[in-house]
Amino acid sequence: MQREFDDGTRIGPIHLTIEDGEALCLLGPSGSGKTTTLRMVAGFIKPQGGRLTFDGVDMTDVPPRQRGIGMVFQSVALFPNMDVYRNIAFGPGIAGWEHPRVVDRVIELADMLEIRQLLRRRVREVSGGEAQRVALARALANEPRLLLLDEPLSSLDPQLADKLQSVIRHIQKKLRTTMIYVTHSQSEAFAVADKIAVLKDGVVSQVGTPDELYNNPASSFIAGFIGAGNTFVARVESEREGYSTVSFSGREFRVMGSSKKGASVSVMVRPQDVELSRSPMEGSFAASVQSVTPQMGSHRITVECDGTQLTAWIPDTELADTVGMQEPATVYVRFRPDSGRILG
Repeated sequence: MQREFDDGTRIGPIHLTIEDGEALCLLGPSGSGKTTTLRMVAGFIKPQGGRLTFDGVDMTDVPPRQRGIGMVFQSVALFPNMDVYRNIAFGPGIAGWEHPRVVDRVIELADMLEIRQLLRRRVREVSGGEAQRVALARALANEPRLLLLDEPLSSLDPQLADKLQSVIRHIQKKLRTTMIYVTHSQSEAFAVADKIAVLKDGVVSQVGTPDELYNNPASSFIAGFIGAGNTFVARVESEREGYSTVSFSGREFRVMGSSKKGASVSVMVRPQDVELSRSPMEGSFAASVQSVTPQMGSHRITVECDGTQLTAWIPDTELADTVGMQEPATVYVRFRPDSGRILG
C-alpha cells in the first residue's frame, strides 16, 4: 500500500504479511507513518497504490464496517450515555446477535479483562485504566478477524501501562486474534508483539521478532531507536571468515561482519558487553564519565571518548558509586570478545 498527501508526505510502499493469530507492532518515531498505515488497513484512508488482502480476498475498496475489524483508539471513545455493559454489547447488538449470545460474549470478555464488577457503572465512573479495558472488550465483542490498536496506552501512567501491556498480550494469545498494534515505545512493542515492523519516513526499515531486531539491527537507526546498543564509526583493519578486525580510539578488536580493509563502518556493541574499570585493562581505552543512573539491578553509565558517547550497564555498585562521586571521573573501557557487529 502507499499514499501521498497534498503536503508532500508519502507513506509506502508498505509490504507486510501478517499470519493468522499473529501480533504485529508498527514501531517508529512520530511522523514515521504508523497511524496512517493503520488507518489504511482500517479503511479510513484509501491507498493510492497497492492492495490490502484478508485471506487472499481484496479488501482495498471494502467499507470499514464490512472489514470485520475491531479498533482501540488512543482516546477510548466510549459512549458516555451508556454503562459499561451496553458499551461492550453495542457492536454485537448492531450486528443482530441474539440476546443470550450477546450476554455470554460480554460476560466472557468482562471476566477475561477483570471488569465484571464494572458492567453496570457509567463510563464516567471508571478510571483511565478501566476505561481502556472496556474499550478493548468493546473492540473484541464482535469477534473481529483483525484487531487494530493505535497507541492505546499513551495516556496512562507508566506503571498502569506496563500492567495493561501484559493484559493485551494475554487476551490476544488466548483468543488468537490477529492484531496490529501501533506505538512509538520500544519496550511496549517488545512486550506485546510476535513481530515488529520498524517504520521511518513512511517506509518499513526492518521487520523481525523482538530478538531479531535487538540482536541483529539492520542499521544504526534501528539499533539506536530500539535501544539495542551503542553505535560508533570504526576503521576496518582486516577481514577473515565473516569477522573483521576494526580500530576505534587507538585499539583494535574483532566484530561480526565483513567489510573491505580501510573502510569506515558503523559498529554496534550492546551496553551489557561494555566493560568498565578504574584501572587499565588489556585492550582498553580511557574515557570520561558523563553520567551514572541507577537501573533495576544495575547502573547505566554513560562515558565519552574522542567525541563518541558509549553506554554501559554495570552491576558493580561499588564502581558506580565511586565514579559517580568524582567529576570528571576517568574509566577504562573495553568490549567483550566478539560482542560487536558491523551494521548495514
